[in-house]
Amino acid sequence: MLDNGVITVSSPHTVEETVSRFEAALKAHKVTLFAKIDHAAGAGEAGMTLRPTLLLIFGSPRTGTPLMQHNQEIGLDLPMKALIWQDADGKVWLSSNDPAWLVRRHRLGDAVEETVAALENGLAVLTQEASAG
Repeated sequence: MLDNGVITVSSPHTVEETVSRFEAALKAHKVTLFAKIDHAAGAGEAGMTLRPTLLLIFGSPRTGTPLMQHNQEIGLDLPMKALIWQDADGKVWLSSNDPAWLVRRHRLGDAVEETVAALENGLAVLTQEASAG
């Protein structure tokens, strides 16, 4: 599913298992996990409730730097992010920004085509490994 630059795929696993699988995929492919944010825990600290929702921030300077060399504004959207969340029906989803959409958003043009293709392929592999049944 692609809507406004967001790619969302379903996962047959729990949020926790999908997160663990995504983290394992990052490690296996030598991609740095910069941060993991538990939005539901944050909501709980504020006295509110939220279904399981975790944000993983990850990437590689080897991939991101060439994009920022063309337009540093893309640093607003880098490193990459994966949001793993549970909907009201208990279904688990993995959402991320579409790299090609980020290129259009930040007007990077064709000069970064190879880098974006590598980013798209890498993201697809990570997503597949995290959400495969």
